[in-house]
Amino acid sequence: MLKKISLCLALTASVSVSVFSQQTAIYTNDFADYNRAMVLFENNQYQAAQTLFQKVEEEVSGQELKADCAYYIAICAVRLNQSNADSLMEDFVSEHPTSTKRNSAYINVANYYFNNGDYNRARIWYEKVDTSSLSRAEQQEFDFNNGYAYFKAGRKDEAKTYFNRVRDSKEYGSQAKYYLGFIAYEGDDYQEANDMFEEVKGDGRLDKSLSYFQSDMNFKLGKFEKAITLGKAQLDRSNRMERSQLNKIIGESYFNLEQYDQAIPYLKEYQGDRGKWNNTDYYQLGYAYYQQGEFQNAINEFNKIINGQNHVAQNAYYHLAESYVELDQKQQALNAFKNASEMDFDKKIQEDAALNYAKLSYEIGNNYKSIPEVLNDFLEKYPNNSATTEIEKLLIDSYITSKNYKKAMSILEGSNKYNDKLVYQKVAYYRATELYNEGNYSAALVHFNKSLKERNDAMFTAKATYWKAESDYNLENYQSALIGYKEFMGMVSAKQTDEFKSIDYNIAYAYFKKKEYANAVSHFKAYAEKGDIPLTQKNDAYLRLGDSYFVTSDYWPAMEAYNKSIGLKGIDSDYAYFQKAISYGFVNRNEDKIKDLESFISKYPSSIYKDDALYELGNTYVAEENSAAALKTYARLQNEEASSSFVSRSLLKQGLIYYNGNEGDKALTKFKKVVSDFPNTDESVQAVKTARVIYVDLGRTDEYAAWVKNLDFVEVADSDIDNATYEAAEQQFIENNTGPAIKGFEKYLQQFPKGLHANSAHFYLAQLQYKTDKKAEAAPHYEYVTQQSRSEFTEQALARLSQIYLEQKNDQKAIPVLKRLETEADFPQNIIFAQSNLMKSYYQQEDYAQTIVYAERVLQNGKIENNVKSDAQVFIARSAIKTGDENRAKTAYQEVQKIAKGELAAEAQYYEAYFLNKEGKFKASNKSIQIIAKEYSGYKKYSYQGLLLMSKNFYDAEPPYKDPYQATVVLENIINSVKGYPEVVKEAEAELIRIKTEEAKTNSSVETQQN
Repeated sequence: MLKKISLCLALTASVSVSVFSQQTAIYTNDFADYNRAMVLFENNQYQAAQTLFQKVEEEVSGQELKADCAYYIAICAVRLNQSNADSLMEDFVSEHPTSTKRNSAYINVANYYFNNGDYNRARIWYEKVDTSSLSRAEQQEFDFNNGYAYFKAGRKDEAKTYFNRVRDSKEYGSQAKYYLGFIAYEGDDYQEANDMFEEVKGDGRLDKSLSYFQSDMNFKLGKFEKAITLGKAQLDRSNRMERSQLNKIIGESYFNLEQYDQAIPYLKEYQGDRGKWNNTDYYQLGYAYYQQGEFQNAINEFNKIINGQNHVAQNAYYHLAESYVELDQKQQALNAFKNASEMDFDKKIQEDAALNYAKLSYEIGNNYKSIPEVLNDFLEKYPNNSATTEIEKLLIDSYITSKNYKKAMSILEGSNKYNDKLVYQKVAYYRATELYNEGNYSAALVHFNKSLKERNDAMFTAKATYWKAESDYNLENYQSALIGYKEFMGMVSAKQTDEFKSIDYNIAYAYFKKKEYANAVSHFKAYAEKGDIPLTQKNDAYLRLGDSYFVTSDYWPAMEAYNKSIGLKGIDSDYAYFQKAISYGFVNRNEDKIKDLESFISKYPSSIYKDDALYELGNTYVAEENSAAALKTYARLQNEEASSSFVSRSLLKQGLIYYNGNEGDKALTKFKKVVSDFPNTDESVQAVKTARVIYVDLGRTDEYAAWVKNLDFVEVADSDIDNATYEAAEQQFIENNTGPAIKGFEKYLQQFPKGLHANSAHFYLAQLQYKTDKKAEAAPHYEYVTQQSRSEFTEQALARLSQIYLEQKNDQKAIPVLKRLETEADFPQNIIFAQSNLMKSYYQQEDYAQTIVYAERVLQNGKIENNVKSDAQVFIARSAIKTGDENRAKTAYQEVQKIAKGELAAEAQYYEAYFLNKEGKFKASNKSIQIIAKEYSGYKKYSYQGLLLMSKNFYDAEPPYKDPYQATVVLENIINSVKGYPEVVKEAEAELIRIKTEEAKTNSSVETQQN
């Protein structure tokens, strides 16, 4: 047995020696490869080293060498940043749990990631390290690196724990304290931070950053001189971002030390947070400029602070306002003071801003509120302010200067606080004249009476007396007007007024309207013979003087007056010429009458009196028994003036001439034409009567009966009842018994709807209903008259009917009636009325071309008043705006500005500003808008539109006039305050979004808005 064992051992030994020799050779070869791999690894040839380690790992059988190869393969993967590096390392740890390199693997991988700045991955591997086996040096490196990794991850509490472990380390202590100081700095624990930084001061590696942090900390601790010293020392050694922050620290430190001249250059060098400043940044630089008296530069910074709602913004807006005042930019100052006064962060600034806002409003006007409202608001909010007495005086005067008389009256009459009788007298007078200029004579009369209750100022008393009389005159209260004119004439102060120059003219007209012609004559004559009166009024005075003589049968003086009018070659010279010709007839000078009428027809072929002249000429030829000339003249009238109301009369006259000349058939032809063309008129009734006589004379009564039978307006049997019924109603009308007259005409039309007097009955009934304000009921009766043949009632019926339609805002019906009135009217006033209202009606219909046509026709009339001219120019301008013809609109508005008052003047003023804006003249445009604020603030539409335009002027202008603050504050006031003009508010909102979106690009304090 033993022999067997020995033999086996011998065999084994023999084999072992052989095998061992073979394995040693293999191992030696593998170890050589392993060593070559290590050389490559140590020379950072990780890819080649990894390949060789993998070869050795595959060939070697020894676990320790295999583990080492796996370790280095994983380490190479980490350093080559291979995607499977982590898994290779995990495989190494799991497959070789007893390897001495396990902990070293964790440390090496963690340190590798740390050194390459991948702190999150480093931290993951540091957490795997068993620190118990680390040397002191390794432990310190581990603690510092782990602390720094946590620091970079923003986990400052964990970072502090690790940094505190090495704060006394010779190797890592300075850096640990630096980061502990930085953590304290970011946590606003400046004392702790300063202590840490002081301990590491002198370490060349850290000094560069320390100066920046210490400068900032000293600034935050209020140690501004030290912050400046440290900051300046660091400036040249800083990178771009740090340099920007240091400039801010130094500049703001100088600012807090009130060394503003030193602060400015550093504040200017600040680049902002991510390239943007905020409102505080703009405030500091602006205030530094303000303190240096550089007001334009101050404005350029302050006005970038938009939408501010804090103490800084209020302070900025107040000093912005003061800067504007220094540069005489008062409108801008007003807006800024208003803004500051509406913030309550600093009560003293708020009150002082409100005082300045009130004073400036009085001085330059206010588009937001009436000046009295602004002043009243101040007095109510700050009754104990030292400037109260001054503001109260301004308030009194503001009632007049603001021209917002309606609101002023409301305040005066709604409060017992203001009992200055003189102010009340003046404001009531101005409100009355405002209403008068608007054509509201009844309301004007009320306010003139209010003014006259307080007769404190003799001049205002005289003026109110005069214009009260004018209001009465326009309301056809001629007796009251006459009393007022005479009272005015007797006042001593009246002689100093412009109104006194025309008092005789006004008194004369009042007498003229009252038909007291003898009195009218003396006053017209007195006025016409004055030397310093307008030519148009002198001409008119001679015309009315002639008319007054004429109606009192003083024909020679009448002709003398007409001759003087003709000699002036003014408006209505055709009327004077015609009247003079007619007058010759009344002094038995038919030869001169005929001569002048023929001359008139030749000289004035387009005169509205041409048909009158032809008819009178024909009649005169009849009187002179020149039948042939008469027939020819009447025929000419019918041919050349076919729409004239004299056509029916001239036909009747021709028939009568033929009848008197025993030419019965020719007479019947004319009478039948009268009846067929002008049925149901007085002329047609007369024609039928005369024709009956002719038929009887000719013995052709059957023919007459057959003819009359077909005439529905002739009821021969009922003619007496017809006449009696009509005459009863007419008598009540003549006696001014309105109620009975209405009933009488209604009864007549019920019994005789096609009666002999149907036309006149419809007309008089309409007149009575119109007078009693039953205009809707009057309309059908006027319509009836206008649908009949031309008569003496046609023109007035057209005028009244068109007026009813206009009041009903029924332009569709009004337009055709007005067009007829324009072509058929004999009275110039009716032609002007028709044309001016056609102009307005076409505008309402959006027919701008026809609007302009009629506006130009109105302007061609030399007799129109300035208010009518203004209307015409405005409608030309509005139509041109609507059709995009802005050049024409601009010209028209310029004409309006010359003569307009009230709202039209405000509109024209707005468009002056509008066109200046279009031309890029933004500063001039805003000056124009200030005039609206000062003189027309009562017309809110144009005040608000002006404000909107003002905001655009401020923002679209070039520096230094470009002003984002002004633009936004104006827009915000519109949005928050304007009521009743939604289109203005909507546009303001869109404009504000545009501006804020643009400003947010450079100002981080600006919040953009979305639609």
